[in-house]
Amino acid sequence: MSPVTWHLQSSTATEVFDVVVIGGGIVGCAIARELTGYDLSVALVEARSDIGDVTSKANTAILHTGFDATPGSLESRLVKRGYELLSHYAPTVGIPVERTGALLVAWTDEELDTLPKLADKARKNGYERAQLVDAQEVYRREPHLGPGALGGLAIPDESIICSWTSALAYVTQAVERGLTVMLDQRVTALDVTDTATTITTTRGEVTARWVINAAGHGADVIDRLMGYDRFTVVPRKGELIVFDKLARRLVNSIVLPVPSSLGKGVLVSPTIYGNVMLGPTSENIEDRTDTSTTPAGLSFLQSKGMRIMPTLLDEEVTATYAGLRASTEHDDFVVDIETSSRYVLVGGIRSTGLTASMALGEHVVELMRTAGVQFHVREQLPVPPIMPSIGQATLRPFEDAELISRDPEYGRIVCFCERVSRGEIRDALESVLPPTDIDGLRRRTRALMGRCQGFYCGAEVEALLNEKNAHRGDFSDTAGV
Repeated sequence: MSPVTWHLQSSTATEVFDVVVIGGGIVGCAIARELTGYDLSVALVEARSDIGDVTSKANTAILHTGFDATPGSLESRLVKRGYELLSHYAPTVGIPVERTGALLVAWTDEELDTLPKLADKARKNGYERAQLVDAQEVYRREPHLGPGALGGLAIPDESIICSWTSALAYVTQAVERGLTVMLDQRVTALDVTDTATTITTTRGEVTARWVINAAGHGADVIDRLMGYDRFTVVPRKGELIVFDKLARRLVNSIVLPVPSSLGKGVLVSPTIYGNVMLGPTSENIEDRTDTSTTPAGLSFLQSKGMRIMPTLLDEEVTATYAGLRASTEHDDFVVDIETSSRYVLVGGIRSTGLTASMALGEHVVELMRTAGVQFHVREQLPVPPIMPSIGQATLRPFEDAELISRDPEYGRIVCFCERVSRGEIRDALESVLPPTDIDGLRRRTRALMGRCQGFYCGAEVEALLNEKNAHRGDFSDTAGV
């Protein structure tokens, strides 16, 4: 896997891309991956300095069956299809997935009465394996739950996944197929002519025959720049608490609340990295960049945790964080095509966007086909990449004696909390899409994610990053093979 060549995107660049995808979250990366499977020139424009740097990096990271989606909705169809696609794709490229199953727990008579309706809803969504269980079975499955559970609904195929690795796998494969990645380039204007659209960014201009708007929290802004006004993004903040790995013994599956009109509520879930997560809150805010945690939010989560699993609150907290979901006034994904302006809108993609991502890529291609775009499968596609092993349930490099015997750098630990080696950090810094900052390196390796949160290893990890960046020069603009 050879690294990309980085260069500055000139404002006088004359190349006209067949398709430009605006937005480098997991949905935009999935769309770019799908498009680069065809004989098209494709670019990905992202306002931030890394892909997957907003909603895609801070979420509950659950691979959903779609059992509780609204039957007949676009979201329901794409989540179901996306679950199938991502479940098949993940093991081929090394995305960590654990099929833990989920258990919806009813704590009140009203919630208990809702469970059969949820089971019926699951069947309408094509999911036949939902199973009603009594209180005794609930506690057999999750013995550390707090007292008072009345029954549950088991969803055996819900899974936990690594959202960071998913986005990185998509864009890595797309780059190896010829994608041009333009980072740190916020779109400020769009000028549509009869044959192409000029996209003005903070670093120059890009020209495209077709534009795909997958800009997440900025999708409504891009839609208005294209001359439409179909929805407004309202950021919905979700705060979460991450408990130490020693808490993992307490939780066997994803413990879900019975959803209400206010949302899906607070869950307790294992993570792919071996921790346990409590959250999220759900608060509509105005600031589209506010990912701060608050005393009120964390206090609310603690009160919910005391009801769901009181022993969990006795465990050490490793981290707290907040993510933003791009909610809108619509109850479904906001996906549409405008043939006259050669423009596809992919907006309002909420918490199920991770699961639906590959299906959204397929859907965009089908919409463009209906508009008359000819798609020809690219010949001699490169073999899919194998992503770094960062899941707790898989063999990590520090455990692989054969790997270490071939390259001792994998046995030289830098981050002792997460057992991250110099070899892994080196690989990330030399990868197809290397990190440009410490947070990007954290997402690729798990370094600084452990109990000390970088107190012990932070200086060394940052030094390795700075050393590589000094040799690489300015690479925060454009990547392409």
